[in-house]
Amino acid sequence: MINRKFIEKLKKDFDRKESQRRQIISVSSNILHNSKRAIFSLHRADAERANELLKEAQDAIAGLGKRFGHGRVNLEGAYRAAVEEYAEAKLFAQVLRHGRVERITGIDLDQETYLGGLCDLTGELVRRAINQAAAGRTEEALQAKELVSAIMAELIEFDLAGYLRTKYDQAKTNLKKIEYIAYELKLKQASQD
Repeated sequence: MINRKFIEKLKKDFDRKESQRRQIISVSSNILHNSKRAIFSLHRADAERANELLKEAQDAIAGLGKRFGHGRVNLEGAYRAAVEEYAEAKLFAQVLRHGRVERITGIDLDQETYLGGLCDLTGELVRRAINQAAAGRTEEALQAKELVSAIMAELIEFDLAGYLRTKYDQAKTNLKKIEYIAYELKLKQASQD
C-alpha cells in the first residue's frame, strides 16, 4: 500500500517549491524588463534613468537571493535569463561611462552569466556603432568596433559549449557586422579626403 504521510509530505514540498517558482518567475520578469529598459535608456543617452532601473533590478536580484537562496533561484530559467540581461545592461553602462568592461560590483554573478552578458553586449555595441555613425560620430562608432574586437579576442580563449557556444556564435556575427560598418566608414572617409 501507499504511505499517506509520505505522500502528504511530498505534496506539501511540491506545493512549496511550485509557489517559490511562481514568485521567482514573477520577480525575474521585472528584472528582465527593467534591464531591457535600462539598455534602451542608455541608447537614448539617459544614464540617470538607466541607473535607476539597474538599481531596481540589482535590488530585486539580491532580494531573491536572500529570500530563496542563490542555489534555489539559479534553478529557474527565467531567473537566469533575467540576470544575464542585467549583466548585459550593467556592462553596457560601464562601457558608456568608463570605456571598458570590468567586474560588476554590488552583486555576485557567476561566470556563465558574465560570459552570456559579454556575448550579448557585442550586439548592443553594434547598435551603438550604427547610431553613432548615423549621427556623424564616426570616431565613436570605430571605438565600439575596437571594443567588440577586444571582447571577441578574450572570448575566443574560452572553450564554450552548449548555450554559451550559441551566444558566442552570435557575438562572432556581431563582430562581422561591426567590421563591415567600420569598413564602410573608412571608405566614406577616404572618398571625402
